[in-house]
Amino acid sequence: MEAGAKKQILDILQEDCRRSPEQIALMLGLEAEAVKAAIAEMEDERLILKYPALINPEKLGDDTVTAMIDVKVVPQRDLGFDQVAERIYRYPEVRSVFLMSGGYDLSVVIEGRTMKEVALFVAQKLAVLEHVQSTATHFVLKRYKKDGVIYDEEIEDNRLQVSP
Repeated sequence: MEAGAKKQILDILQEDCRRSPEQIALMLGLEAEAVKAAIAEMEDERLILKYPALINPEKLGDDTVTAMIDVKVVPQRDLGFDQVAERIYRYPEVRSVFLMSGGYDLSVVIEGRTMKEVALFVAQKLAVLEHVQSTATHFVLKRYKKDGVIYDEEIEDNRLQVSP
């Protein structure tokens, strides 16, 4: 399958990963078996890594604390930031790690049950790592939008009114 068709399949799956290969095939004018094969190939190549559901933790009553931590690192000879980043992303509390440009080197997103738990993670596990120069922790107070989805947006009913 051509790269353009694969990109279209990926776009559809990113918007709603519940779409079946048959639905995607219908949307793109392709054969369902070709779509199934393309998806399987992209999964094997690790182009598709996971099919996550985006959950609104406030509606769930989840009080999990999310923090974004700016980390300054001394890069290692011949390894750069990779080895330090790997040590950090191996912790189960860590949700994401990004190499950044600008005033700090790594951006680490973690989750914990309380602010104290997050603070202890930073103080006892992250800040003490060899090659970590400094950290700055930012706690998420409210989520407005993530992955293109607005959290508190009311769903509009755009159907036409029908009266008897």
